[in-house]
Amino acid sequence: MDRAVTYSVVPRKNPRDPEGEVKYYAQAQARGVMSIRMMAERIQKSCTVTRADIMAVLVALSEVVTEGLQNGEIVRLGDLGSFQIGLSGTGAVTKDEYSASQIEKVRINFRPGADLIAAISGLSYQRVAAKSGEEEDTVDTAGSGEDETGVQGN
Repeated sequence: MDRAVTYSVVPRKNPRDPEGEVKYYAQAQARGVMSIRMMAERIQKSCTVTRADIMAVLVALSEVVTEGLQNGEIVRLGDLGSFQIGLSGTGAVTKDEYSASQIEKVRINFRPGADLIAAISGLSYQRVAAKSGEEEDTVDTAGSGEDETGVQGN
């Protein structure tokens, strides 16, 4: 399996300076999606546990992680990393004036652990064409760092 990270080059404007010049940046391009079923099949090949048992554990893990986040817990998955709820919103002049109605956004923060940090050190990169709908001449002014699920790294 080729382990090079694929990327395309896309133009972006600085969101703080919409009239400024466009610069070109690398944008990672996914090669596909690994489903929970695919994970179970890959894990099965490296141990004596059946795919059905692995699926049951992975589904339960998803439910337990969700429950932990809903309870306000930091969910640590060993050297894989940890998940924690993050909040943002408007401020108040004093502590007593602050109310929960000022919370505008809830997100899930992920902090990679030692295993994931090691996995991305020393990667190689391969330039590819932009995916359809992501033409290289379309300027991106968002650049939020979040994906569509609201998960944000670091």
